[in-house]
Amino acid sequence: MTCFTAFPIFTPVAWHIHARIRRTALAGMGLWAMAAIAFSSTAHAQPATSPAAQTQPPSRAWMTIGQRRFGITLADTAAARAFAAAMPLSLEMAELNGNEKHADLREPLPTSAARPGTIRSGDLLLYGTRTVVIFYATFDASYSYTRLGQVDNPAALTQALGTQGVRVTFSRQ
Repeated sequence: MTCFTAFPIFTPVAWHIHARIRRTALAGMGLWAMAAIAFSSTAHAQPATSPAAQTQPPSRAWMTIGQRRFGITLADTAAARAFAAAMPLSLEMAELNGNEKHADLREPLPTSAARPGTIRSGDLLLYGTRTVVIFYATFDASYSYTRLGQVDNPAALTQALGTQGVRVTFSRQ
């Protein structure tokens, strides 16, 4: 009588070789499976930011001096976001050097100061942690500032600010 088994009968040496082949095959299948999982998860991964967030327009604010209103494009900085959160805000700004108006805030803002090299008319910058500065002339500077924003059309800024101290109101609307 012939007996058939589901598993072939191996000698101890053959069994050892067969076990090694099985381990190698399983390891290879495991690598293929991990690669397939990794590929499928990256193939369907969502971008870190949505397209809407990538095309979002810059933040806007307004600066009112007397009867003149100027649009401001706020910088993408923590200081600019904190400044916007404090609005509406009216500041009595003092004249300095014939090229800037400045005023101190009650609360400090976060800083990421850098030397801009050239200050441009319309720059809205933070000096230190509390001093808001509006520049109405273009010149070279070696001081460090944190960018808050830029007046969109600074052509009439010099006339609106005048030569003395002035009240400036910043608002989101």
